[in-house]
Amino acid sequence: MQRREFLSFTGIGLAGLMLPFGRAVAAETLLEPVDTARRKRLADAALTAAREAGASYSDVRIGRYLRQSVITREDRVENVVNGESAGVGVRVLLDGAWGFAATHVQTPEAVVEATRLAASIARANAKSQTRRVELAPVRGVGEVRWATPIRKNAMAVPIGEKVDLLLGVNAAAMKAGADFFNSTLFVVNEQKYFASTDGSYIDQDVHRIWLPLTATAVDKTSGKFRTRNGLSAPMGLGYEYLDGDKAGRFELPGGVVGYGTSYDVMEDAVAAARDARAKLKAPSVKPGKYDLVIDPSNLFLTIHENVGHPLELDRVLGYEANYAGTSFATLDKREQGYRFGSDIVNFVADKTRPGSLGAVGYDDEGVKTREWHLIRDGILVDYQATRDEAHILGHTESHGCSYADSWSSVQFQRMANVSLMPGTKPLSVADMVKGVENGLYIHGRGSYSIDQQRYNAQFGGQLFYEIKKGEVTGLVEDAAYQIRTPEFWNACTAICDERDFRLGGSFFDGKGQPSQVSAVSHGSSTARFDGVNVINTARSI
Repeated sequence: MQRREFLSFTGIGLAGLMLPFGRAVAAETLLEPVDTARRKRLADAALTAAREAGASYSDVRIGRYLRQSVITREDRVENVVNGESAGVGVRVLLDGAWGFAATHVQTPEAVVEATRLAASIARANAKSQTRRVELAPVRGVGEVRWATPIRKNAMAVPIGEKVDLLLGVNAAAMKAGADFFNSTLFVVNEQKYFASTDGSYIDQDVHRIWLPLTATAVDKTSGKFRTRNGLSAPMGLGYEYLDGDKAGRFELPGGVVGYGTSYDVMEDAVAAARDARAKLKAPSVKPGKYDLVIDPSNLFLTIHENVGHPLELDRVLGYEANYAGTSFATLDKREQGYRFGSDIVNFVADKTRPGSLGAVGYDDEGVKTREWHLIRDGILVDYQATRDEAHILGHTESHGCSYADSWSSVQFQRMANVSLMPGTKPLSVADMVKGVENGLYIHGRGSYSIDQQRYNAQFGGQLFYEIKKGEVTGLVEDAAYQIRTPEFWNACTAICDERDFRLGGSFFDGKGQPSQVSAVSHGSSTARFDGVNVINTARSI
């Protein structure tokens, strides 16, 4: 659809592409205020019904989940979707077992009925349960409110302005050499109200934004094509993220630009077009051992798949095996002081970092979020746990890792933000590159493959630059690096300091069955890994 044709439509946009749940609504509906007093009355009705049913504990989540996406390709608007999903989910602990039920009807009568159903399910579960649920204590916080610290609500920005931005970006990329170009804007707002028999009434307003793009260049003689995706990260920010504030910009070796707390999408789109065309002429990588200098835009995914997921306690215990299995990092390894990485490797989990996708004030069990070490000085020291798992680790407090992607989904363990801490000594990316004799400098998320215990993996990327005798010499293609998780992190010999620290992230991280998605960030500074095996992924004909 052309821009002029698009503007002839109403504010509801093109609702042909439906979301996984909810209904299509007019854009203006996304800004309607929520009645907090009404939600408290509904919550109290549920909690009272749970107590009357004999529950030892109960919590209720009243949620309004808003999703907006604007999808474009070249000079066309492919789709616009405004989605809303709202309802109430009630969880009950009775006779040492969980029960859960939900309803989209937000009346006291419907909520009480759902609570009684959850209690019946708990009683049924208790008959076959071999071990009673043991909850870590949580002190009620009364009535509190937390909101993502945004300056500009992306939901309030007119659709026309968003369309103008994306089509302008597309046009600039096409002019810069792309043969095809697509860009999409995703905006999410979760309005969540949590209440529990512990005495908490927690109102949270969570915002996220992402603008992925892809440039494609084609050699019309051979039919060969190459792509380059955007190098930005999804963030827990408002529309101000797209203002292109130069304070959030990183000048990097090789002429690459990195992005932190702001994103200049026009600059990145033009660079993507030029890079895609340059990749058509780049030589194929020679397989072998290389010292890798890995930018946060690539390293975040390795952290996510081979540190974050294997240190989720439910995977460690074998309770969760969907989406690439369980974990090699078993509990006995923590007891043995297992060396996960070199002495400079420190991984911290948290759901508090401003701008991160996972930042909230409280998790979906009413636990106040915090920060803790998973790996300290290279040694495995802890995992990520929820209230009913904390006692397994000998902890008296939950880590605050519970999340549900909808009011209609039961909350369960999800990954916190897991980040590699910056180096403690001054070190720039340029200085790191100068120390490499034979290496590759890697940017951007690419394809990946992981085994069923997160021990072996392979990662691609968007841009691979060859490093020879301390200098970036040019692009190479068809590269991917292979790792065994502990060997890889033990090969980490240098990490740039905090000046280079940036967030990457996953906007749609899948887990569980039925599947749920969550959003999580992973921060790092650029890091060096010595002697890593690199393969050539080109298909021979």
